[in-house]
Amino acid sequence: MKLLFTFDNFRLIYVGIATFMWAVSLILSAEYMRHYERKGRYFFFTLLTYAATIGVLVSADFYTLFIFFEIMSLASYVWVAFDERKESLRAAGTYLAVSVIGGLVMLMGIFLLYDVMTRLGVTDAPLSFERLNYLYEATKLAGHESESRKVWAAGLCMLFGFGAKAGAFPLHIWLPKAHPVAPAPASALLSGMLTKTGILGILMLTRYVFAPAGFSDVNWAVLILILGVCTMAIGAVLALFSVDLKKTLACSSVSQIGFIMTGIGVGGMSIYELGTSGAFLHMVGHSLFKLTLFLSAGDIYMNLHKLDLNSLRGYGRNKPLLKLIFLSGALGIGGVPLFNGYISKTLIHEGIVLLKEYTEYLIRIGAPVVLSVRATEVIEWIFLISGGCTVAYMLKLFICIFVEKNPDPALQALYDERKPYMNRFTATALAISALIPPILGTTAVYSMNGMVNAVAPALKINTDAEYILHNYFTLECLKGGLISILIGVVLYVGIIRTCMMSEDKTEYLDIWPKWMDLENVVYRPIILYALPFVFAVICRFMDKLVDIILFKLRRTVFKDSKEFEELPEGNRLTFTLGTYASKIDDIRRKLYKLKGRKLGRKKDYVHRFAMEYEGFKESRTLIFRSMSFGLMMFCLGLVVTVAYILITRWW
Repeated sequence: MKLLFTFDNFRLIYVGIATFMWAVSLILSAEYMRHYERKGRYFFFTLLTYAATIGVLVSADFYTLFIFFEIMSLASYVWVAFDERKESLRAAGTYLAVSVIGGLVMLMGIFLLYDVMTRLGVTDAPLSFERLNYLYEATKLAGHESESRKVWAAGLCMLFGFGAKAGAFPLHIWLPKAHPVAPAPASALLSGMLTKTGILGILMLTRYVFAPAGFSDVNWAVLILILGVCTMAIGAVLALFSVDLKKTLACSSVSQIGFIMTGIGVGGMSIYELGTSGAFLHMVGHSLFKLTLFLSAGDIYMNLHKLDLNSLRGYGRNKPLLKLIFLSGALGIGGVPLFNGYISKTLIHEGIVLLKEYTEYLIRIGAPVVLSVRATEVIEWIFLISGGCTVAYMLKLFICIFVEKNPDPALQALYDERKPYMNRFTATALAISALIPPILGTTAVYSMNGMVNAVAPALKINTDAEYILHNYFTLECLKGGLISILIGVVLYVGIIRTCMMSEDKTEYLDIWPKWMDLENVVYRPIILYALPFVFAVICRFMDKLVDIILFKLRRTVFKDSKEFEELPEGNRLTFTLGTYASKIDDIRRKLYKLKGRKLGRKKDYVHRFAMEYEGFKESRTLIFRSMSFGLMMFCLGLVVTVAYILITRWW
C-alpha cells in the first residue's frame, strides 16, 4: 500500500492551529530551555513530532494515519523522558506502553478492515476514508452479517488505539503522569494537539465508517457517548482534587476530551448535528485553552521550579499580563459566555437536549430506542456537573496563584517584586494566544459557525439552517452555561474551601487517596504480575502437554521393541530348554502324584542346563587354548626345522 494524503477545510484549519501552537511553544521553549543541557535533542524531537503530527492531520486513509501516528508517539516519548529523572522515566514508560499497546491493537483493527474491504472487491486504496464511507451500510444492507461483525471488531480495536492517544477512559492514565514531568511547552502540545490526533481518528471512524450520510449505527454512537461521559466525569473529579498545577491541567485535559467524545456520540444518535459541531469547535477551543494555560504554567515553573499549589500561592498577584493570559484560558475552558468554550459546550448541551426530545418522539410513535429519556437526563446532568467541576478547579488555580497571599510574608514579598518573569517575545506570543478565545466567542455567529460550515463536507455534518444556532445568547442557551457556573461556585466553596484546606486556610490539602490510582492498582499488577503468571502457567502446561503427547506416541504409534533381558546365567537356549524341561517335569510330577507315587527333590533344570553350558564353555576354552598352544609349538618347531635345513645346506 502507498501513503495517501488529502487537504480540505478541516485539515486546513487544524494544520493552521498545529503550526500556530508549535510556533508559540517554540518561542517559549527558547527561554524555558536556556538552562537545560541537551537542548538540541529537545528541539529536534519537537520538530520531528510536528512533522509526524502534520502527517496524521493530512492523512487520507487509516494506513497513512497509522504510520505517522506511531512516528508521532515515539518522537514525543522523548518529551516525557527528557530530564531523565526516576519519575520522568516511569511516566515515559507508562506513556510508551499505552502508545505501543494502543498502536498494536489499532493495527489489528486496520488489518481486519482491510480484509473486509478486499473481500468486498475493493482493492484500490481500500482503507481510504472515502472508500470506507459506505462500507458498513453496504455490509448491513447486503446481509453480510459476518462482515458487519468484522467491521465492529475492527472499529473496537481502532477505538482502543485512538482512545489511548486521546486520553479517553480507561486509557487516560498516561496524561496525569506525563504532563507534570514533561517540559511545559511540550505539555501544551501533548495536551492541546497530540490528544486531538486521537480524537481525529475517532471522528474519522465514527463519521466515515459507522455514521456515513443517511445511515448511522446507533449502538456505536452509544458506545462513544458512554465512554465520553465517563471520561468527562472522571477527569473533572481528578482535576478538582489535585493540588499540583500541571497535574490539574492534565486531568482537565482528560475531562475536556470527554466533552468532545460526548459531542461525537450525541451527534451520531440523532438527525441533529449540534453535538458533532460542538465536538469539532471544542477540539479547536481546547487546543487554544491548553496552549495559554500550559505555557502560563511553564512561565511559572521557569521562575520558581515548583508546581505545588502551596508553593505557588500568591505568585501572580503582581503580574497583570500573566494574570490576564491565564484568566483567558480559564474562562474559555470554564464555558463562560463571550468565550469560545461557552459556544462549543452550548452546542453539545443543546445536542443532548435535542436528543432527549428526539427520544421522546421515538417513544411516542412506538419506534425502538437505545437510551431512555431518563438516561438522557442523567447524561445532561453529568455534563452540567462536569462543567461545574471545570469552573471549580479553574477557580481554585486562579484564586490560589493570582488572588490569595502566600502564608509566608517574606516569600510573598519576594513574589511581589517587580522583575521580568518572561521576555517580550514570550509575552507577545502568549498575549496573542490569549486574545483568540474571546474574539471567537464574541463573533461566534460569523467565525465559529463559519468554521462549522467549512468543515461540514469533511466531517459529514448536516448544515441545514434548522440545525445551526444563530443566537447563542438566548435565555435557553445561557441556562446550561449559567447552571454549570453556579454548580462550580458551590463546589469551590463546599469542597475546595471546606474540605481541601486546613482549618486556618493556610494550606491546600491533598485528600485524594493515594491507592486510588488506576495504573498502580490495576494496570501495572496486571501487566507486570498477572499476565506473566498466566502466560507462565500456559507455557508450563503446553510444555507438559508436549511431553505427554510424546510419551503416548512412544507407547502406541512409536512403541519401542521389547528390551533384551540379561539372563542371570546361561544363554537364551539353555534358559528356554530349562524352562520347558521344568514344565515337563511339573507335568510328570502331577501325574505321579495322581498315582500316589512320591518323587524326589525337584530339580532346577534352568540351572542344570546353565551349568552344563558353563562346563561346555570351559571345556571349549581349554581345548581352544590347548590347540592354540600346540599350533604355536608346531609353528616354532617348523621355523627351527626350516632354519636348520637352510643353515646346513648353505654350509
